[in-house]
Amino acid sequence: MTKADKLLAKMRRNPAGDWTIADVQAVCDRLGWTCLPPSGGGSHWKVAIPDSEAILTIPAKRPIKPIYIRKLMEYAKGSDDGEND
Repeated sequence: MTKADKLLAKMRRNPAGDWTIADVQAVCDRLGWTCLPPSGGGSHWKVAIPDSEAILTIPAKRPIKPIYIRKLMEYAKGSDDGEND
């Protein structure tokens, strides 16, 4: 189990933790998703999920609210279901 896998498991167990945008980026990298920084003076990062039209926006303000982590975990669960490790 890699660090990113452990981080993903911790996020699933405790979405209300003190998560940062760096944690979200690590999970996105592990899942092969694109995590784009804010542009044009905004403060929300965009998570683009391949093979989906969904784009999850996550504010960079720390700590990230649990609802955003829960939404990320919902998408991650759908992604993990299709993986063959």
